[in-house]
Order: sequence, then C-alpha cells, then structure tokens
Amino acid sequence: MRFTALLTALLVAAGAQAQQIEKRDVHIAVGGKSALYYLPLVLTERLNYFKDEGLNVRISDFAGGTRSLEAVVGGSADVVSGAYEHTINMQSRKQNFQAFVLMGAAPQISVGISSKLAEKYKSPKDLKGLKVGVSAPGSSTNMVINYVLAQGGLKPTDVAIIGVGQGATVIAAMEQGKVDVVSQTDPAVTMLEKDGKIKIIAETRTPEGTQKLFGGPMPAASLYAPVEFVKKNPGTAQALTNATVRTLQWMQEASPQQILATVPEEYLLGNKAMYLFAYNNVKTAYSKDGYFSDAGAKTTLKALASFNDNIKPAEINLAQTYTNEFVKKAHAKLDKKY
Repeated sequence: MRFTALLTALLVAAGAQAQQIEKRDVHIAVGGKSALYYLPLVLTERLNYFKDEGLNVRISDFAGGTRSLEAVVGGSADVVSGAYEHTINMQSRKQNFQAFVLMGAAPQISVGISSKLAEKYKSPKDLKGLKVGVSAPGSSTNMVINYVLAQGGLKPTDVAIIGVGQGATVIAAMEQGKVDVVSQTDPAVTMLEKDGKIKIIAETRTPEGTQKLFGGPMPAASLYAPVEFVKKNPGTAQALTNATVRTLQWMQEASPQQILATVPEEYLLGNKAMYLFAYNNVKTAYSKDGYFSDAGAKTTLKALASFNDNIKPAEINLAQTYTNEFVKKAHAKLDKKY
C-alpha cells in the first residue's frame, strides 16, 4: 500500500514537472546562424541541451536580424535569437519585446574598408557615398555602421546600405566589388582581413573594443520574444534559458578544438584554421553567465538614440526590455545538477 502511494506521488510530481513547460515545440528565428555571433545557439542545439530540457526546438535561419524579428512579429516563429537592441527599437514602435538570456557580451561586429580605398580613409566622414554591406538593412550590423557614421557627422542616408547576408556571401560581395565597406561578423571578416581584402576601421570583437567604440558595455546576441509570450510561457522561457546558460558554462571550459568539433562543417567556410583564428578573436565577446547589465542597456539606448530620431530615451522603459529572472533560476538549477 505504501509503495503504491509512493509511486502515485512520484507520478504526480513527474506530471507536474512535465506540465511546467507550456510550449514544448518552440520555433526560434535567427539571422545568420553560421556567424560566430550565434555560436552559443548553435552549440546548444548540437549538444542537445534543448532536448535535455524537454524542448523540441526548430531553428529557421534568415539573412539578418530584422528578417528573423519579422518572422516572430508575423507569428511564424516564437522566439528570436538576435541582438538585444531590437527590444528597444520595438518598444519605440509600441511593440513590447523582452530579452531573457544574454549570449553575447559584445556585438562581435567589425567595420572594414576595401584595401583599395584604405589609403584615402582618415576618419568616418570619408565613408560618405560608399556602398556598405550589412547582413540585412535594419540589422545589428546596420546599427554599428550607423553609429560609426554618426561619429563622423554623417547620417545613415549618406551611404548606400546593401544587404549581403552573412558568411560566404559577405566574402563574395567584397571580392566582386559589390560593396566598398563591410559591417559584419566573423568568421567572414577575419577571412577578408587575413587575405588582405579589407582594413578594419572599427571593431567590437572584444569588450575592450566595444568600450572604445560605444563608451560602455554593449549587450549583443540574446533570446528575446514578445512580452506576452514570455508571460504566458514562463516554463518554456525557463527551459530555453537553462539550456543556453548550460552552454555558456560549457564554453568556459571547452577547448577551441572541442568548439570546432561541435560546429557544423559547412560553417567553417572551408578553412578550419581560419575559423579557429576567428573564434580566438571573439571568444571574450561571449557572455559568461547570461546576465544583462543595467549599464549595457543604457549604452545601447544611448547608441541607438545617437542616430535614430524616433528613439527618445525619456520614453523608453529599459526595465521592460530585459529580465534576469530566468537566468537567476537557471544558475540555481545548474549549480545543483551539474
């Protein structure tokens, strides 16, 4: 009798735990999955950490951050893996999104000018009239070049912004002369730089480079979703966060060779050594713990307001654009379990 009661209690407890996840089938939209910017997402998927949390995650890849955001706005995806800054942009448009786990402590975006034009470049004002290749118009790569332009007294309309995707298409666009400048992520930028095709004029590959350009920390890749989704599916958001924080912890201990062995072969762009070199360039740009900082949110708002007149700092509620609630619980769980 006691055994039956105990078994029933265990089954009830297991059922209650299973019911904590409101939505097990989760569709994540990402803009440029092969870029090192999104390495934590790729690793979480490849290490089966989403499955360990009871989730069936499907990831759709788009040309850039704005395209992945559009997928969620349109209802074809649930969560965005993208730049934190979009939560601020969307709030300025009266659409509330919230980031719930941080993957990138720095944007990992570099601005490089064609080597053919490098001698004439002295300051950002010299970019006027040039063709700039970004992942997609309105994306984080677009934001960084807009900010660089503002440092030279230029407006976003003073250059031609061209969406060239990420990865191999970035390299092709520069080699074929379709763009004069790239604002892009690694490994593509490192490959262009090492081949002598571009000269780096601004970089956020490291917290130090980010501090130099933006004057403070700049949160980058994150998982974010409509506030209503997070409120209705706290168990799902928690499971996504648990898996992501576990990956961030794994990355702290993993060797470059382990990273290489986990990443899909096609993401290496045919050059394992160069991919490793690029990874070493940006490895300090990943979040160690998944937490957002108030200082980082403020830096982001200041940067966006510097070139976007539609963003008025006084009207933005930064506290609603991110939460550390799920990350805190993830650490409490992981510290016990692993």
